[in-house]
Amino acid sequence: MIMTSTITSDTIVKFDSVIKKFGAFVAVEETSFDIRRGEFLAIMGSSGCGKTTTLRMLAGLEDPTEGNIYLDGERVNGKATWDRDTPMVWQSLALFPFLTVQENVEFSLKMRGVGKKERAERARIWLEKMQILEFADRNISQLSGGQRQRVALARALVTEPKILLLDEPLSALDAHLKVRMQAVLSNLQKDLGITFVYVTHSMSEAFSMADRVIIMSRGKVEQIGTPQEIYHKPKNTFVAEFLGSANIFNGTLSDVAGNNWTIDTDYGSYIVHPEGDLAKQTGEALSFIVSAENIRISDASSSAGGIIARAIGEEFVGASATVYFETAIGQEIKVQKSHHELAALNFATGKDYALTWDSAACYVLPQS
Repeated sequence: MIMTSTITSDTIVKFDSVIKKFGAFVAVEETSFDIRRGEFLAIMGSSGCGKTTTLRMLAGLEDPTEGNIYLDGERVNGKATWDRDTPMVWQSLALFPFLTVQENVEFSLKMRGVGKKERAERARIWLEKMQILEFADRNISQLSGGQRQRVALARALVTEPKILLLDEPLSALDAHLKVRMQAVLSNLQKDLGITFVYVTHSMSEAFSMADRVIIMSRGKVEQIGTPQEIYHKPKNTFVAEFLGSANIFNGTLSDVAGNNWTIDTDYGSYIVHPEGDLAKQTGEALSFIVSAENIRISDASSSAGGIIARAIGEEFVGASATVYFETAIGQEIKVQKSHHELAALNFATGKDYALTWDSAACYVLPQS
């Protein structure tokens, strides 16, 4: 009997209290979330966080230990991979070296019993869409990494699925090819309107392409939101640290005066303006973040306040630089500035500087 779940028309996938265990090991803790029809969703986290296991459960390569997965309203627990219409582009691409480019693209149609003439026509249409029709008769070994990537995409999309799964498909490419393929994937998804579910450990990939991002850690979903929401408003300390772009300051809530909260830290007291309905009491431990681009640098000898910290390193990042400071108690603070701003300061590593910011730049973490 087909079991269905009450799902809105804009939901294509629903994870309902899903848990995955391998013996005593919990690979994915209980989680529930929806994937919207036509969206680009990225699942992001470090190795072993459960992101690939989550994708494999959706593909039908693993079954949930508990809970249910629904695809277009139908419960698909136990349903065979080939009956789900959820093709996957693998990290290794898994192309057949003994077949030509066109034969690789035709393969999934052949497995579905599509006639020779029709599958040849459909394969050539997708090779043209992926701008590799000229390589149709070539062997896979004669292609570049980016060209192979396009073949894998054409093979997955030739069946015109409602959803495409991608497991770190760009990890083997050189840096410049990754950027090009990110643009290809993003434009392709928008043009086709197909739901993409994309697993990666790279923040630049996830944030540049996805409509929403899921951050996972140790089998647990830590946060779901748009790239902007997650970047500017991480839910907890883990997410803030994982993104690596914000500085975390820990302290104790000492005073609450409306929307002006005072947090006592090792560097003094700071006024913050919490967002949302945070139920905190004075005396509680509290953390806030300040993004690297929102911190000012000034000469320590001429500054009347701020955290005095020593510049210990500088990382070139194109038009700007990320400068690393260390405080007297050993905390690292990251600051991002343009090369012009640093030159105006006569910036030099090994020198002490004063670091300051506006209270509006502080974001109170809902969870420590």
